[in-house]
Order: sequence, then C-alpha cells, then structure tokens
Amino acid sequence: MNMMFGAMLGGWEIVLILAVVLILFGAKKIPELAKGLGSGIKEFKKATREVTEELNKASDDTQPTARKLPPTNAQVQAEPTDSQSTQTPKA
Repeated sequence: MNMMFGAMLGGWEIVLILAVVLILFGAKKIPELAKGLGSGIKEFKKATREVTEELNKASDDTQPTARKLPPTNAQVQAEPTDSQSTQTPKA
C-alpha cells in the first residue's frame, strides 16, 4: 500500500503538499512542529529501550543460575594432593 502511495506522488505533488503545509501552519510554526515531533520520537525510543532493558533483566533473573556444589567425599579422595604427586617411588 505504501509503495502504491509513493508511486502516485511525483516531484510536483510533493512540492504542492509542502506549500500547502507552509501556508496552513506558517513559517514560524513548522520548526515548532518538527521539534515536537522530534521530542516525541525521542521519548518513544527511550521508553522502548527501557522496556527492552526491563524484559532482559527479568529474563536474566528468572533463568536458574548454576550453583557449584562442594566436592563429594569420593571426589576428594580420588584427586591426588601435591605431596602425593611429587613423591617418587623407591626401587
């Protein structure tokens, strides 16, 4: 639909629309309207960013964290200590 609308407007039609807007609102009102539109877009982007950050934070909080459990007794006995690994067998 947008492509069809854009294809229907030529260079002169766009100039005519801009002239009508200039006549209706005046030269002093157009910068104010543009400033208001720009600040509205800025606020919208800020709100969108904040919502995205909140969603990311909430999803990070709900994911289970992997807790490291202390080694079991069997694991402690199976691992050689430094004194055991440095001893050389006597023949």
